[in-house]
Amino acid sequence: MAAFPDVEKIVYEGPESKNPLAFRWYREDEVVEGKTMKDHFRFSVVYWHTFRGTGADPFGPGTMYRPWEDGTDSVENAKNRVRAAFEFMEKLGSPYYAFHDRDVAPEGASLAETNKNLDEVVAVMKEEQQRTGIKLLWGTANLFSNPRYMHGASTSCNADAFAFAAAQVKKCLEVTKELGGVNYVFWGGREGYQNLLNTDMKRELDHMARFMHLAVDYAKEIGFTGQFLIEPKPKEPTKHQYDSDAAACINYLRAYDLLDHFKLNIETNHATLAGHTMMHELDYAGHQGALGSIDANTGDLMLGWDTDQFPTNYYLTAEVMLILLKYGGLAPGGVNFDAKVRRESFEPIDLFHAHVGGMDTFARGLKIAAEIRAEGELDAFVKQRYGSWDAGIGAEIESGSADFEALEAYMLQKGDIEPNVSGRQEMLENLFNRYM
Repeated sequence: MAAFPDVEKIVYEGPESKNPLAFRWYREDEVVEGKTMKDHFRFSVVYWHTFRGTGADPFGPGTMYRPWEDGTDSVENAKNRVRAAFEFMEKLGSPYYAFHDRDVAPEGASLAETNKNLDEVVAVMKEEQQRTGIKLLWGTANLFSNPRYMHGASTSCNADAFAFAAAQVKKCLEVTKELGGVNYVFWGGREGYQNLLNTDMKRELDHMARFMHLAVDYAKEIGFTGQFLIEPKPKEPTKHQYDSDAAACINYLRAYDLLDHFKLNIETNHATLAGHTMMHELDYAGHQGALGSIDANTGDLMLGWDTDQFPTNYYLTAEVMLILLKYGGLAPGGVNFDAKVRRESFEPIDLFHAHVGGMDTFARGLKIAAEIRAEGELDAFVKQRYGSWDAGIGAEIESGSADFEALEAYMLQKGDIEPNVSGRQEMLENLFNRYM
């Protein structure tokens, strides 16, 4: 039985279309800067928000109408949900999806029963992948929802929580490999602290690194060759999470000899919670060689929490795509819609409206970014602004041939510096607006 019987396959109709169930900008086979849009984005639908989100919030229960749900948390219902999910993704034209282990299958009374439940549902997922050609962008283990992880998972003060989390990740790695997943993500939802008065920070950080090394070792043992990713977020649910932003993550990975094995999965809403723009986080990860994948969403700047809204702003996606093009793209990562429809958008059709709009917004952003790069005015201005480093004393500093004595002698002879080049911020912002 179809879960979305009234929806046909979403097709491209062009910028003049007023059909909310058609693409205006996303044409998967259109080539931009040498790659098709499909290959640029590698769009992915998330299982948790899209197929498990209920619309519940701290002030009320769920609101979502989902005709494929039977109101139970049974394995059979989980299998029906898989079929509904793949029908949605097939009609949308999303080539990838992502999941947490607990999204797709219910927990049992023991770890053994939980693993058995997961195996049963994964068998259906595998069938649906083969039927549709849709692939797994990444898998991950939910190490934050169950009360056993109230103090964290790998950073818990309880060694048994660490051990249980290890068993859970072991199984999830096996499942991700079985389904052909090309990445595996760590999001430390409770890997942090609420209060330093009861926290041994160094011990917790050491334990988290030990956990990641164990995962790397086990991946090698089973032949999982996917990319490991860590997802930065500064707070919420903890007061302070150890993977707080791109710089903190990269510093941590380098300090614990993990940088060769991990890249970053960067989310827009997490960037703003950290006090950064998405452009900043992507550029920082990019020039450190750690840009792996992105979670595509946005937050409400009037609200101070992780609202996970679908991206609809061309300015945001153009900035994102400028950076992704600068560093050569995301593969094997992708553009993963870690976003949810609003509590009031409770009908199944709203899932299509949200994803179609998000894909179109990124496609428009790509075309804007490619046009900016082709005309070259922004790049030319930046090159000119840093021109003093391309010859003379600047080139000597960058090459390492100038020491403090040489720099002092240079400035004693010169006397003072000449006026700097204007940053031209207002002009450049106006220039950016020309492409919108």
